[in-house]
Amino acid sequence: MATVRELRVYVAQSDTVEAYVAADLGVVVARVSGDKVGEFSLVEQCAARDVATTARGVAAATDEDVLVGDADGLEATGFGPAVAVSSYDDGVLAAGEDGRVARYDGDWSTIGSVDADVRALDADLLAAADGVHRLTDDGIAPAGLDDVRDVAAAGVPHAATPSGLYYLGNGWMDAEAGDFRVVASDPVTASAGELGRAHAATADTLYAHDDGDWDAVSLPVEEPVADVAYAAEAPIVLTQPGTLAVDAGEGFRHRSLGLRGARALAVVAEGNA
Repeated sequence: MATVRELRVYVAQSDTVEAYVAADLGVVVARVSGDKVGEFSLVEQCAARDVATTARGVAAATDEDVLVGDADGLEATGFGPAVAVSSYDDGVLAAGEDGRVARYDGDWSTIGSVDADVRALDADLLAAADGVHRLTDDGIAPAGLDDVRDVAAAGVPHAATPSGLYYLGNGWMDAEAGDFRVVASDPVTASAGELGRAHAATADTLYAHDDGDWDAVSLPVEEPVADVAYAAEAPIVLTQPGTLAVDAGEGFRHRSLGLRGARALAVVAEGNA
C-alpha cells in the first residue's frame, strides 16, 4: 500500500517542506528547512479537524466541508461536515459526522458507513469508537479492537487505543502498554511485514519505533502530541497547543505557532502541494 499515511507523512528529499496544520483557527502552513521552522501563514480560516496530502492536493476536513487545494487556497468539494481525511487510491478519502465514508476524484462516491464516530483515516484503515474498520471491495468491514483513536497502515498496521498500542499479526497483538492517542508510520521505510520508522504517543510520552522496540523520546516541550509526520530524514511532531518540533539528526528544535486545538499534520515538498 503505497498510500499509507501516504503523502500525509512523506515527502521526497527537499531543502524546504510545507507542514500543514489543522487547528481551531483553520489550516496553517509552515515552512520547514532541516530542523528549522520558518515563516507560517493561514491558508484557510475554518474549524479544521484533519488534514492530509493527496494526489489531488492538500485535503482538509472541516466542520462545514472537505476542502482541497494548496498553499494558495483551498476549495470546497461538497462533501459536507467531515471529521477525517486521507489519501486513498489516487483520490481523497473522507469520513463524515454521520459515519459516511466516501472517495473524491472530482466527484464524491460513497463507499459505505460505520455506526460509530470515526476518529481517524489512514489509507484503507479507519479508527472508530467501535474499533478498526477496513475498506474492502464490498464496502467497509469491521477489523477488530474497540475504542480506537488512531491507526497507521504502513508495513504492519498499528492501532492506538486507551488500553494500549496494538499491531496486526495473528490478530491484534500487544505492542506497548499505555493510554495511546496517536500512531504514525512512514511508508518510505516500511515494507510488507516490516514497520520501519514510526511513532506513537500517550498524553505525556512520545515513543519512537526502533527495530521492533518502542523507546520513549524526549521532546523540548511538555505538551501532548497531536500528530507526527515525516520529511525526508526528519520526523516532525505537532503538539496540541500548536508547537512544531523537528529532529534532523541532532535532537529536536521547536517553534510555537500559537495555534489552539491543533489536531493533525500533513507534510509535502514546497511547491508540490
